[in-house]
Amino acid sequence: MAVPSALPSPSDSTAPPGPLPPTPVDVRPRLTELRLSAFAGHRRTGLPLGPVTLIAGRSGSGKSSALAAYEALARLGGGTPLGEVFPDPLACVPERARPDREGRRGFRIGCTADGAEGPVRLDVAVQAEPHLRIVGERLTADGVVLLETALRDPGRRTVQAAWHTAGSAPVTRAPLPDDRLGTALLPLRVAGKTDGQRRVLAAAEQMVVALRSVFPCDPRPECMRRPVPTGSGRLLTGCDNLADVLWRTRAECGRRHALLVEAVRAGCAGRVTDLVAEPLPDGTVRALLDRGDGFRTGIGLLGDGELRYLALALVLLTGPGVLAVDTPGEVPDALRSLTLLTDNFDRALDPGQRRALLQVAVRMAARGHIRCVGAVSDATWAAGEEGVTVVHLGP
Repeated sequence: MAVPSALPSPSDSTAPPGPLPPTPVDVRPRLTELRLSAFAGHRRTGLPLGPVTLIAGRSGSGKSSALAAYEALARLGGGTPLGEVFPDPLACVPERARPDREGRRGFRIGCTADGAEGPVRLDVAVQAEPHLRIVGERLTADGVVLLETALRDPGRRTVQAAWHTAGSAPVTRAPLPDDRLGTALLPLRVAGKTDGQRRVLAAAEQMVVALRSVFPCDPRPECMRRPVPTGSGRLLTGCDNLADVLWRTRAECGRRHALLVEAVRAGCAGRVTDLVAEPLPDGTVRALLDRGDGFRTGIGLLGDGELRYLALALVLLTGPGVLAVDTPGEVPDALRSLTLLTDNFDRALDPGQRRALLQVAVRMAARGHIRCVGAVSDATWAAGEEGVTVVHLGP
């Protein structure tokens, strides 16, 4: 990326204005669209995803199932077997979907990942009955099909895959297991010798990195109030071990901790000068709010809204090294965005807390290292907030 080596001095009135440096292009892989072609209560549903996205709708409109589809794609991208991703696959089949002559029913989901390779689309068809299996998968970029799989022999637990080669043969064909996402397996199968193969690998890597960098979070205040044993210092999805994580992060990153304390002041009642973790004689650790006058309040005394606010703020202000998420270790943090998924984003929060938390999400997303997708029943309170994409489901 070329940048002018010298710009005219502002005091030099005779010099013509120099060209502005180009705007940096964000090449971090990230999902920009979630497609629910036929999934649970959704038909032909497309959800645009921005740095901060709120999915709004009444109870039963499909907010939770949309997040479930996103999380399912993320787990498939990480190589998790299909049966672990969908323990109850029939719940994902559209209610009015009728079986074909062989008694087969299923569902279809997909997404688009943007990054250095441009928009890359992934679409997956899953058979839920009589046997759970991936029966079709397509990875495309710029209108070119880079990977396509299809079920040829129902009696075998494989699908026939064909990926773009653009060499002496236009495609390479080979069987792949029907319980794994083929896109995630491509780095183990594609040699990368031709331009076509290298294009396939680059697109697959972009999709997999975008999918794997996901942290589903649903803070459970009833579990956060108790002291916890010291452990890995990696935050669990329910945030039960928040005190243990604070014990680690307060010592390791003073700048991020100061930002967290600033956020806590906006979301917790009373004066807050610090957020500390205190080891106890039995080997556990508890978290406390320092009130600055020699008095400390254990977080066990905080309300549900304060605890949920505290936990989500901590997630937004940390990163993959602190969260219990399996991110691709071969990709530098600078080239990766972590996506926070949270159902009932504003549950138990008062108006001031939810707006302060949203502003934390927007501020951190602007740095490019974190994205946020949350479900809310009503998003009118977020109207006009710059950097927030609101998607309405239902009538």
